[in-house]
Amino acid sequence: MLTDTARPDGVIRPATVADLPAIAGLCAAHAAFERATPVPVDLATRLEPVLFSAHPRAWCLVVDHGGELIGYATYSLEFFTWQATDYVHLDCLFVTEPHRGEGWGHALLNAVKDAAAARGTAQMQWQTPDWNTDAIRFYHRAGAEARPKVRFSLPTRPAENLPRATVDGHAAWL
Repeated sequence: MLTDTARPDGVIRPATVADLPAIAGLCAAHAAFERATPVPVDLATRLEPVLFSAHPRAWCLVVDHGGELIGYATYSLEFFTWQATDYVHLDCLFVTEPHRGEGWGHALLNAVKDAAAARGTAQMQWQTPDWNTDAIRFYHRAGAEARPKVRFSLPTRPAENLPRATVDGHAAWL
């Protein structure tokens, strides 16, 4: 599934259970970068059954740079009703700031694309904040086509039952 992902300075590989604390740290950095609510303190524990059960709900690839994880991508299979087919949803793609511009983001994107093709899907979909012009430029250079939409979020349980956090001085739901 992963081809041409090794370089002298690192490799892209499937995540392991032992990577979960580092992945949670990368997720926290990613959420902060995207000005999102902080990740839960038990994120590594929550991710384990999702990524490593007998029938995982999602998959994670990591950039292992000499034993340090400097990037990750997570993806899952989703259903495209209008085409009556599965597609891969790229949920997260993140490379730490000191390693941006080294080609790891492009390598991660291609590794997920290869994984999507190996799973028999013909398409990947994802989103990025409209203010993240660097990511938008990156995705356009990779050959992706933007499709404008407005993303909504609707809580499925009463707000008083949702954990709260403060982000940039504003209350936010976790």
